[in-house]
Amino acid sequence: MKFLEYKAKEIFARYRIPVPQGVVAASPADILDPPLPCMVKAQVLVGGRGKAGGIKAAESLDEARTVAGQILGMDIHGFRVKQVYLEERLDIGQELYLGVTIDRSAREPLLMASAMGGIDIEAVPHDRIYMEHIPTVVGIQPYLVRSLLKQLALPKEVGDQIASIVGHVYDLFRKEDAELVEINPLVVTKAGGVVAGDAKLVIDDNAEYRHPEYANLDQDRTPLEQEAHDKGITFIQLDGDIGVIANGAGLTMATLDILGLKGGRGGTFLDLGGTDDPGKVKQAFEILIEAAPSVILLNIFGGITKADTVALGVKQALEEMHTKIPVVARIKGVNEAQAKEMLRSIGMYPAETVEEAAELAVKVKSGGP
Repeated sequence: MKFLEYKAKEIFARYRIPVPQGVVAASPADILDPPLPCMVKAQVLVGGRGKAGGIKAAESLDEARTVAGQILGMDIHGFRVKQVYLEERLDIGQELYLGVTIDRSAREPLLMASAMGGIDIEAVPHDRIYMEHIPTVVGIQPYLVRSLLKQLALPKEVGDQIASIVGHVYDLFRKEDAELVEINPLVVTKAGGVVAGDAKLVIDDNAEYRHPEYANLDQDRTPLEQEAHDKGITFIQLDGDIGVIANGAGLTMATLDILGLKGGRGGTFLDLGGTDDPGKVKQAFEILIEAAPSVILLNIFGGITKADTVALGVKQALEEMHTKIPVVARIKGVNEAQAKEMLRSIGMYPAETVEEAAELAVKVKSGGP
């Protein structure tokens, strides 16, 4: 689950992380009493807003409404701006970076900080980034904070504020089941205060059931993606026209990669996971068909998932929806013979390897055999 900046800052405030005053608006008419002067900031779930013209200054109410009208409706890296956040302008003295994320290789949270905030952390030289793992059993310890502050080389009064913020950030990270909590920039004002100038928050989708209060968050899903999400199906619409369905995220991504190498473009990413329920497969296939691909590429490895149960769900969906969309299928594993026979009965195009399946899908899409 990703959070728009204004929503992330609402959560930050609950955890006593200092944030500027701000109001959110979906239209210029909604803007009544913004903190002035202010920054008008596009609310989208992607970075690079400033470079794309999605963050502008405003001195007065009229200017704030005018600027908001210019930003609303913009397309920023494929995301349409539906809301703006009008936030008090900070008198910036210094910009820092602070973040906590998961280091999957170490299986521990990773604390990161840098005196070079305000730019992409990937662009900061490695030796200018403080990085230390947080012991999950004991959490943030004083030695971690001391070493962080030593690297940032800040005055004591500023360092004391940052020490407090680090503790609150980790508290949020742990209690909200976060994958990432990031403040960039963490602003040190000219008056010596420390405030979160921006906020990025990503919560683990697998913990969604523990946070029903976030169930209706705008995730910029398409209608079909939202329908799939509501049904517990991993489905993403892409910009191609070949529907890709496989079981397992790794296999699905590999299928998309091979399809690209063969000159095709995936129109969907549909991961069946380990489901062994024909009804669930049928639901997934119905959503895929609604996306109207020119051809469907099915790549199934029957391990935990039995190939014939997947084939049964596919067969039921195709027969009930009376679709004429051609299906190229590569099926291997448990009960593959039964699965192939089942799909052969509905006129699918068989393939022995994923490379062969990808080539065949591209040919079928182009009107070939």
